[in-house]
Amino acid sequence: MGQKKDLTGSEKSKIVRYLAEGCSSLKIAKLLKRDHRTIKRFIQNSQQGRKKRVEKPRRKITAHELRKVKRAAAKMPLATSLAIFQSCNITGVPKSTRCAILRDMAKVRKAERRPPLNKTHKLKRQDWAKKYLKTDFSKVLWTDEMRVSLDGPDGWARGWIGKGQRAPVPLRRQQGGGGVLVWAGIIKDELVGPFRVEDGVKLNSQSYCQFLEDTFFKQWYRKKSASFKKNMIFMQDNAPSHASKYSTAWLARKGIKEEKLMTWPPCSPDLNPIENLWSIIKCEIYKEGKQYTSLNSVWEAVVAAARNVDGEQIKTLTESMDGRLLSVLAKKGGYIGR
Repeated sequence: MGQKKDLTGSEKSKIVRYLAEGCSSLKIAKLLKRDHRTIKRFIQNSQQGRKKRVEKPRRKITAHELRKVKRAAAKMPLATSLAIFQSCNITGVPKSTRCAILRDMAKVRKAERRPPLNKTHKLKRQDWAKKYLKTDFSKVLWTDEMRVSLDGPDGWARGWIGKGQRAPVPLRRQQGGGGVLVWAGIIKDELVGPFRVEDGVKLNSQSYCQFLEDTFFKQWYRKKSASFKKNMIFMQDNAPSHASKYSTAWLARKGIKEEKLMTWPPCSPDLNPIENLWSIIKCEIYKEGKQYTSLNSVWEAVVAAARNVDGEQIKTLTESMDGRLLSVLAKKGGYIGR
């Protein structure tokens, strides 16, 4: 029974199993035909485990420095802990201490994907809310465009995978694959469209007006009664192709002018209920990480998803406008979420 330097992985596993069964180190040595000292040494080392980390005392931060850090964190959103402390001329503080101090007054967050609001934007949002506070929103047609790609937004392909199963491998494209631009509108409990913008067409003022003529006006608007047209209010955002003098004059010739064309505050996608419709459609067409192999297939998926949106869902969106306006006023023009 010679003494060997190292135990094999198999032997170590057996030692653990024998110990669990209540065997002594001497009996284990006999079972494995190894030197008793080798077995005892392994057991002792295993029982010691990892040494506990000795917490070093934090560098003491004065109350004055703490106030400086708090002001810097408020002025420098998304900055690193090092940048915040350096801006306060506080040096010699390790990262762990910096983060521990910042955790008491801040939290790590990602940048929010929405247009920034300045003071002028907020004032215009408040003025808009006051102007339309008594509007009958069942007569407003809310419109917008949405671009859908073959693969969907980044990070959507996420979900539960059963044990023993492998996650599906997403299709990788050498040249992207492009997307489809979709236009639609909602009014009361009705969905207008969706209509597909012809592939390769860039929406400038002229192409936007021609698109509305070929789709919205010919296929939907002209079928409505005179009383409906008289009372309908057309909403569109401030995209250059929408708000240009050419488009405004063209819509005026169609009878959509003055109070029938809703003014829209800048940087306000959160106020347009059709944005919520886009979310419903995207969740449906990209569920379970679905990808598409052609622009026609993703367009067909959009049409199918839109067809499944019932009137009650649309009515819920359009009837949310009174609450949105009140929220804008309550938040003094700030974002209200969607």
